[in-house]
Amino acid sequence: MPEPNSMPRARNSSTAPLNSRRPQAPSARQSRPTVTISGTASQESPRTLLELNRAISAARPLVPGAMHAVLGEGPVGAAIAFVGEQPGDQEDLQGRPFVGPAGQLLNRAMSEAGIDRNRSYLTNAVKHFKFEQRGKRRIHQKPTAGEVRHYRWWLDKELTLVHPRLIVALGATAVLALAGKALPIARFRGKADFAGRLGYITVHPSFLLRIPDAEAKRQAYEGFVADLRAIRALVRSPIARQAL
Repeated sequence: MPEPNSMPRARNSSTAPLNSRRPQAPSARQSRPTVTISGTASQESPRTLLELNRAISAARPLVPGAMHAVLGEGPVGAAIAFVGEQPGDQEDLQGRPFVGPAGQLLNRAMSEAGIDRNRSYLTNAVKHFKFEQRGKRRIHQKPTAGEVRHYRWWLDKELTLVHPRLIVALGATAVLALAGKALPIARFRGKADFAGRLGYITVHPSFLLRIPDAEAKRQAYEGFVADLRAIRALVRSPIARQAL
């Protein structure tokens, strides 16, 4: 059964990094930037997801090659929030998270595990698509640890405003953003604590797409679905409800 959620839906939510520093302007210096909301400069922290999204959309990209922010998507108060690495080519073109090949695989796995995407919140640690242009193709480039840290304030604020019961880190970049340090997926896969927030660590669906051997890919996919079923059970447990 899909997770129940009667809270209002907030389309296109966005990042908010987990440390206390505010996001920086696109200069190389570490000075504290001014956030522009609806044409007005403000140093105040956004109070709503709408204000946060406006600030993120107005900010210049912090990674090379990016053109615009891809905001998070899903209902405020969603039971589960999924955090990926960064938007891909299709996400950048469509302006929505998890709509490319990896997103389609995630949709399939969520459906098999009984998790309703429409009642979940999906976002990325880095809100802009970092890529390298090669001819007509835009090739994904992994964000650096410094770039991930740049976006942590956005992600932290975003998750505070959405207030999910459980946060799922999809892959190493999401783990770095949520835990504040690198943690090997193979060792820490499973239930986690992200600065006092109930979490769960698993692989990113793009990892499954890169496995060349068919049998190994099948087994990895089954393991991913098993993680999602464990997530569904955990979010319904008393532990998750105590986090509200």
